[in-house]
Amino acid sequence: MLPGQKYSIEDILGILWRRKWLILAPLVVCSVGTYTVVQRLPDVYRSETLILVVPQKVPETYVRSTVSGTVEDRLQSLKEQILSRSRLEKIVVDLDLYREVRGPRTIESVIDAMRSTVKVDVVRGGEAFTVAYEARDPQVAKKVTERLASLFIEENVRDRATLAVGTSDFLQTQLDDARRRLIEQEQRLEVYRVKYAGQLPSQTAFNLQAIQNDRMQLQALEAALARAREREVTVERQLSDSLQPDSQAAAAPAAAAAPAGAGDDSLEPAGATAREQLADARQKLAALEGRGFLQQHPDVVRLKHRVAQLEAKSAGEPGAAAAPRAIDPAAALRERRARELRLDLDSVRREIAANESQQRRVQQEMADYQARLDASPVREAELTELSRDYETMQQIYRALLAKREDSKVAANLEQRQVGQQFRVLDPARVPPTPFSPNRMRLNLIGIAVGLGLGLGIAGLLEYLDTTLKTEDQVRALLVLPVIATIPVLDELSDAPRSFKTRVLAALRG
Repeated sequence: MLPGQKYSIEDILGILWRRKWLILAPLVVCSVGTYTVVQRLPDVYRSETLILVVPQKVPETYVRSTVSGTVEDRLQSLKEQILSRSRLEKIVVDLDLYREVRGPRTIESVIDAMRSTVKVDVVRGGEAFTVAYEARDPQVAKKVTERLASLFIEENVRDRATLAVGTSDFLQTQLDDARRRLIEQEQRLEVYRVKYAGQLPSQTAFNLQAIQNDRMQLQALEAALARAREREVTVERQLSDSLQPDSQAAAAPAAAAAPAGAGDDSLEPAGATAREQLADARQKLAALEGRGFLQQHPDVVRLKHRVAQLEAKSAGEPGAAAAPRAIDPAAALRERRARELRLDLDSVRREIAANESQQRRVQQEMADYQARLDASPVREAELTELSRDYETMQQIYRALLAKREDSKVAANLEQRQVGQQFRVLDPARVPPTPFSPNRMRLNLIGIAVGLGLGLGIAGLLEYLDTTLKTEDQVRALLVLPVIATIPVLDELSDAPRSFKTRVLAALRG
């Protein structure tokens, strides 16, 4: 090839004609060699079955399946399970496959070889898939394909049932845990309500009403206490007035007759016997004790001493033989009036004491209700947090309960085999013709390789050839006028030369 030289179609054809034997030799050798090798290749038969993906019979609006995922994902998972070593080894042993290579080769290499001949492809937009197997024996290819298809169908049913039951069991475990936490939260709420009974936000209205009732009761007690104290003052004044004349008229005799240590406030009626004085002293002592006076009170001690003296004095008086003494009617009337006033005064004082006690009780009750009201905001915040957690747990429990029930229905659906299933649409058949090798294609490939090799060799030799073959090459390379050219004297017959001549003339013309 000359530097800078450009070839026309005529030049290319001339080169091809000149190098024709170099081109034909590799072409013939490769074609014959490829044909020989291809004819000796063993026939491989492929059996294929079409499996339809049948949707579940119950509409999903009624029962939603717990087995999710696309058909492609499910097939990928099933393929990994079925093409596992244990499954394929069982098929190899049962159908006595690869007998000629099982001895010298390990079972792992045999399983790998079988795995490479199994093809699983999804068709029809995921509504079906094909399972194919390649073998040298068409009957074996059919049997293995049928076995693989049945494994896909059985494993799909078993896998879907296992997934559905597993989902139901998982939801049952979560439901039990949610129920336990819900019961614990309910117990915490119950303990909190019992512990802070009366301070809860729901009892605020009751506490306000109770305080209002106590306030009205306290006002009534204050009014009753004021009336009782007024009556006490009135009765004391009346008692003092009733005893005033008697004490002035009989001051001296009473002082002379009174024993030592009796005091001026004994108020015994004039001319009374020891028994009468004893009865009067006992009545006064009982009145003081009824008003709540302690045993150490001076008046109580004095009256007890007085009672003891009068008891000793009355014991020495003559009984029925003693002559009765004359009693002043006016004094007896005053004494009776004084006794009535004393009894009335004791009753008023007991009423005052009872009102004061009840008043203190109502005030303490009001303070308790007010303390409950003051603690109500704090209890409301704490109870809101507890109630919020309780409501959240209730919602979780209800949701899990509904899902658990749905999963039970879905598991029953899968166990009864009314869910999504695989069904053989086109069963495996004995292949009538080999699937491979494709001898026509291999022969064409051999021819193409031989032709490409011949053209490559011819092109390489032409690239390395620096001789001048035509007048145009001389002019292009030397840039000189050509005076004369000597034609090539071919020793071949006229037929080939005339054929070449005609071809070149047709190209020039």
